[in-house]
Amino acid sequence: MAVRAESDGGGLASPMKVWDVITAGDVFVDLILGGFSAWPQPGEEVFATRFAREIGGGAAITGCGLARLEMRVSLLAIVGRDEEEWVRRRLMTYGVDTHLLIWHDEEPTAVTVSVSREDDRMLFTYMGANRAFPLWLAKESTWRELSAARHVHLACAPDPLVLIALSDFLHEQGTTLSLDVGWHPEWLRSSESRRALRALDLFFPNEREIFELTGERDPESALRALAKAGPAKIALKRGLAGAMLLWDGELLREGAYPAVPVDTTGAGDCFDAGFLYAWLLGASPERCLKIASICGALSTQRLGGVAAFPTREEIEEALRGNSTRGAEP
Repeated sequence: MAVRAESDGGGLASPMKVWDVITAGDVFVDLILGGFSAWPQPGEEVFATRFAREIGGGAAITGCGLARLEMRVSLLAIVGRDEEEWVRRRLMTYGVDTHLLIWHDEEPTAVTVSVSREDDRMLFTYMGANRAFPLWLAKESTWRELSAARHVHLACAPDPLVLIALSDFLHEQGTTLSLDVGWHPEWLRSSESRRALRALDLFFPNEREIFELTGERDPESALRALAKAGPAKIALKRGLAGAMLLWDGELLREGAYPAVPVDTTGAGDCFDAGFLYAWLLGASPERCLKIASICGALSTQRLGGVAAFPTREEIEEALRGNSTRGAEP
């Protein structure tokens, strides 16, 4: 594996921490095809009416959302040299610092083809340079880089032992830690993974993932079962059914914010960004859940995971019930 890290520093914005958040994990070039009326059967061909090429992956999307909300954000990820200029430019456009990016000289940047309808999508993925990330996350030098943030958000499937050790290190440095593991069935089925979740301050599964983790098929039962073995704070994303939050034993529910979806790619990662933004500002659990739901819903109104992420002003409008933002035609 040939990888090189580039560092051009970063201005100290506070006497304690350089960054509000460092997001770390998977980054993709997303190729999004939308406007399908039906899914094709094997051997059939259907034609998209919309297309977009955008930065994707949980680490990138959540980072871009947080930066749009004026938080100081840097991204730690591994990207192929094939897309170096484009990836850096897209991230900087959204306000994300790129000095922690690692450039892989052999593997290309990971690619996801997202075939999207209004209510759901299918993803076809090549992991590419992302496959090198677990080894990089295990390095103590990486941990020191991450400790420059108030909070670290992982969007990947980390080795459970590394996750525990990283959490211990970060907490000693005054940095909190959250995880959105995404759909990694082997990781979700592992008893070691479930035990490692205790190391987290926040965990962000969706409904399918928490069912895989617990074996339960009722969302409240799954939340309570996971809390017994894992983190005390779990924000559960349920798509059109809204969201639930188990917060130190208290169960909160939030309905889906009304929005006309164009593309659901990255909606869960945008939910994460909204929640972390509110939480880091000291908001109540109820407000965190509400803002997260607004961000997740409004993000679906354009193709791609970040183009429609709301501003602070749009979130406040939505909280007041005055949002008039419409989906793109």
